Amino acid sequence: MSCLKNIVLLATFALLPTLYSWGQPPQVSARLSADTVMIGDRFTLEIDVEKDQVQMVAFPAFQTSKDSSSDVGQENSLELMEDFPVDTLKRDGRRFILRKRYSLSAFDEGVYSMGRPAILYADKNIVDTLYARDSLRIVVATFQIDSTSHALFDIKPQKTLKFKFKEISGYLLYTLILFVILAVAVYLLQRYLKSRGRSITDLFKPVPPPPAHLVAIEALELLKNKKLWQNGKHKEYYSALSDILRTYIAGRWGIGAMEMTTEQVVDSIKDIEIAQKNRMDLMNVLRTSDLVKFAKAEPEASENEAAFDMSFYFVEDTKPVEVTEVDEDDIPTTNEKN
Repeated sequence: MSCLKNIVLLATFALLPTLYSWGQPPQVSARLSADTVMIGDRFTLEIDVEKDQVQMVAFPAFQTSKDSSSDVGQENSLELMEDFPVDTLKRDGRRFILRKRYSLSAFDEGVYSMGRPAILYADKNIVDTLYARDSLRIVVATFQIDSTSHALFDIKPQKTLKFKFKEISGYLLYTLILFVILAVAVYLLQRYLKSRGRSITDLFKPVPPPPAHLVAIEALELLKNKKLWQNGKHKEYYSALSDILRTYIAGRWGIGAMEMTTEQVVDSIKDIEIAQKNRMDLMNVLRTSDLVKFAKAEPEASENEAAFDMSFYFVEDTKPVEVTEVDEDDIPTTNEKN
């Protein structure tokens, strides 16, 4: 029994410092990285706190004011440039050492009193403000300049320097080399284009639009692949047919068919030399399109296919005919025929 009592006493004495530290409030210390700085220079304020694991601390914003003994007025204060996050410097069991850093600067000469930096401490039902042991202050100095002790001089006139050819000779040489390279490139390009029957001016001409009949044939092929009337879309099908024919007429003969009625379109091509069948096919397709678009007619499948064929052959039969020039030497004479 005596041995057990001794063990309990030894354990109690061993845990006594730890138990004591749990009840102790955090210890606060603060320091500045310098005690004297120049105007505009940055310096660092460090606040260290040693506390127990369960104790809560907060670092409130500190306040600074100009020392009353300073020759400069008290309306200015230190400026906080950067607020660093809290760092954990050390951990020993339940004890922590935390550090908070602030980067400060001042833009007015004088002695700034920062007092004793404080932290907010909370532990169970205890909420208190703890202060560092030492009061801090910083001296902000500047250079003293006495302008009355310096002599004043007139502004010196601008010096006129002589022009030297060497100053621009390098630029002229590079410009000449570049000009020669461009001239050779233009000459070679001109020779190449001439061999293909073209000239340099052709490069700056706009690309001519494709022939109207090629555009119409391509549009008809796309319309056929869409299978609109097969899916019950008669209005979309005949609207597309009408637009393709009107666009072709406008591009082929320069007639504003897109803004004309069916009768006006038919009347506008009466003086154009085209076959009567093509004229009747055009009128038939345009009038059927009007019935479908405005009277909601639904032609039979055979009529839809016939409308497409009439549109296709109207374009094919009225497209420009390429004229091939025949050399007179290739025409056989009477003697050659005999």
